[in-house]
Amino acid sequence: ILVLPMSCAQPIPADKPQLKNPDYDARLQRLLSFSTPLIGVETLHNKLNDVYLLDTRSREEFEVSHIEGARYLGYRNLEESALEGVPKEAEIVLYCSVGYRSEKIGNRLRNMGYTNVTNLYGSIFEWVNHGYPVVTPTGTATDSLHTYNENWSQWVNEPTIKKIW
Repeated sequence: ILVLPMSCAQPIPADKPQLKNPDYDARLQRLLSFSTPLIGVETLHNKLNDVYLLDTRSREEFEVSHIEGARYLGYRNLEESALEGVPKEAEIVLYCSVGYRSEKIGNRLRNMGYTNVTNLYGSIFEWVNHGYPVVTPTGTATDSLHTYNENWSQWVNEPTIKKIW
């Protein structure tokens, strides 16, 4: 009898947002399990003030730059204070560098009872690839982005962005 391991990956959603770089899109399709619903960067950009935006990267990454209005939540050790005042039914958008960590945190938040959680497809890399701004912790616009490491930095194609790892 042949036993094949079962994958916990969900099928790729038919309404998955499109990314600017098809190679990046293909890489994410292999990386993500699609267990947390997705939102595209253009959709988020159009309703940025109407969602709770949570950054699931490391503190160091967040302090280099983040999407304006984002609260730092973290990944390994969640800063629960970021969830203070967030109603369980509120629209929450999570992001990290590429979407892997934010997908995992999305599953965790849904297990905590949050019902309207989405993962920013392509995450902050796709955000800057669209030319959308990032800010420092003081709210100042910046052209710097922590790209996790040199290998992952290849997916940031916006030429004005200074890559830090």
